[in-house]
Amino acid sequence: MPARPDDLDPLEVALLDGTSARTSMPTREPARERATGTVLPVGLLHRLWTAQATSRVVDHTARWLRARGHGYYTIGSAGHESNAAVALALRHTDPALLHYRSGGFWFARAAQAAERGTSVDAVGDVLRGMLARATEPGAGGRHKVWGSLPLSVVPMTSTIGSHLPRAVGLATAIGQRGADGTGRFPADAVVVASVGDASLNHSTVQGALNWTSQQVHRGMRVPLLLVVEDNGIGISVRSPTDWVATSLSGRPHLAVAEADGTDPGAVHAAASALAQDARQHGRPGVLHLRTVRYLGHAGSDVETAYRRPGEVRADLAHDPLLATARLLVAHGVGAQALEDEYLALTMQVRERALALLDEPELASADEVVAPLSPRSPGAVARRALELAEADPGVARDEPLTLARALGAGLHQAMAAVPGTRVFGEDVARKGGVYGVTRGLQRRFGPDRVFDMLLDEQSILGMALGAGLDGHVPLPEVQYLAYLHNAEDQLRGEAATLQFFSRDQYRNGMVLRVAGLAYQKGFGGHFHNDAGVAVLRDVPGLVVGVPSHPADAPGMLRTLVAAAEVDGTVSVLLEPIARYHTRDLHVEGDGDWLASLDADDGWLATLDNAEPHVPIGSARVHGDGGDLLLVAFGNGLWQALRVARRLRAEHGADVRVLDLRWLAPLPVDDLLANAGACDRVLVVDETRRSGGVGEGVLAELVQGGYAGPLARVSSRDAPVPLGAAADLVLLQEPEVLDAALALLAR
Repeated sequence: MPARPDDLDPLEVALLDGTSARTSMPTREPARERATGTVLPVGLLHRLWTAQATSRVVDHTARWLRARGHGYYTIGSAGHESNAAVALALRHTDPALLHYRSGGFWFARAAQAAERGTSVDAVGDVLRGMLARATEPGAGGRHKVWGSLPLSVVPMTSTIGSHLPRAVGLATAIGQRGADGTGRFPADAVVVASVGDASLNHSTVQGALNWTSQQVHRGMRVPLLLVVEDNGIGISVRSPTDWVATSLSGRPHLAVAEADGTDPGAVHAAASALAQDARQHGRPGVLHLRTVRYLGHAGSDVETAYRRPGEVRADLAHDPLLATARLLVAHGVGAQALEDEYLALTMQVRERALALLDEPELASADEVVAPLSPRSPGAVARRALELAEADPGVARDEPLTLARALGAGLHQAMAAVPGTRVFGEDVARKGGVYGVTRGLQRRFGPDRVFDMLLDEQSILGMALGAGLDGHVPLPEVQYLAYLHNAEDQLRGEAATLQFFSRDQYRNGMVLRVAGLAYQKGFGGHFHNDAGVAVLRDVPGLVVGVPSHPADAPGMLRTLVAAAEVDGTVSVLLEPIARYHTRDLHVEGDGDWLASLDADDGWLATLDNAEPHVPIGSARVHGDGGDLLLVAFGNGLWQALRVARRLRAEHGADVRVLDLRWLAPLPVDDLLANAGACDRVLVVDETRRSGGVGEGVLAELVQGGYAGPLARVSSRDAPVPLGAAADLVLLQEPEVLDAALALLAR
């Protein structure tokens, strides 16, 4: 028999002693009726034991490595290995979005897939993740995640349940398309997602549960299995007694089952029943899985600071590995054989970990960011030009406002890309608050254009799930201020998926947001908002501002093409105040209109509406050299008006640069045009602190621009109601005064 190493963790010693002694497993008194166990066949029990033991050994190996100065990740699954029985109740093709204590599930699914001819290096890949090795096939050393394309495990980094809106969105997308639809996952797949009991308190999880119930209430299929793994503690904060059961009870249209991790048969039976109901009938279910937590929250966590020793020792009686071992012994498997198997596995995993130390880590910044936002400009341009040939739903020579031009672009995208979906608040029959989506549902049907509940988290969750299933979501958030309620769905979920999956999983989308300010006399703080700094701070996220209808369809088509080709996640920030603007200088001039095929253009410097607007490219108006006005959004409208006055009244030779893209900024175009001008004024309608102008000035200085520089911006204040808004928002006279001051230098 293998000798016990001297450096076994006390928990491992307790496990092995308990296995050898055929320890009887005490059952915790249930707070209410739980699922009753079934007798599992010995073959299934041994598969369960192997997955659980492998997970436990890997957890201890992580601590063993850390003690020797190796490895970076020690959050483990010890005590939660009963989730392996959940994996065995599902198919390995069912998409899984797992929280960080999912080792048992991972190794059970890997074994399940291997039996069906799909093999992965389950142990090696987890160790590579802990060691941050570039060879790890999931995230490539960027983070320790449970993620694998062959195992249908979607890499999640969430610790607060922020992946649940995506899970509900994916289940909804699968449920909506039915057996004849196409998607990334099987038509009868069940989406499984897991969270801890502490995460259940998070508003994101509560919102996802509410959305799930409402979907079923509306008669929709939502094939979802949510597993709440309840160890009674979040880091050092105890969950109230029986709170998880109480919180889950009474949820409309959600089947809830409870099982104890020390009863493998009950866990498997409950998960199987819920999964079958979800698969056959589209009914979502929740498994409340009672677990324990061993080894603290992570390697740096000292449990004795907040838990009594007796409490920790009492948890040892609820070890899921001992529970499975007891059943195997009852089937006639020798306890010594199980101990030998565990010890042999320990040595094998340790040897494997040491061997992996020679594999490379990420070696350059370029290597780190490679999967973050892949760019294929040639392929995107070709696809955008194809979209431009589709029926826009309007006459191509009709002069269009910004709202109508965006609507035409949406019609083209929907006509050319079958996987596109438009959804949000008021977008369906009403056609949007500002009429941008008018006529889309009538033309493309309610399955592709539909209203969502009034919850931005759920709207983005629908986009995340649909994008993951291979669709091209075009969600709308009605006002920029309301996006802040859910922005982590962009930051932590949408924009990171390719980064943490080495581009194996994508959720390309184009999020349309009515934003910025200047709605005269209307809206106040929540309808007029220019807080775009949070968007520009998300790595990989593309942010565009179509200021004029000549640019809007082309920018939209480009982003739809980029979502298709590269999986790009983007935000199209549409200036509300310019939606229905028609004129620029005087009433009736029509200079804020454009047709799709115009050949006479608007102003003297714009030839036609571009069919494709490359990401990160600006548009230049004029060729003057005295002064460059850099603007976007409503600031472009102001800058063009000021430029005309400067030419007519002061003889200044002025050009205007429309940034069009706020992330990435069009740095090359900015520097080229600044270099051709004696002075630069940045016209920034966002706030002075954290506004777009800060980044523009920084790029000019870093790029070596030596001429006089200035910036005008809005005040650091929320936008108030009525005329008071003009007191804090950047006004045209301020732009003119700043320009004259620069010209006088």
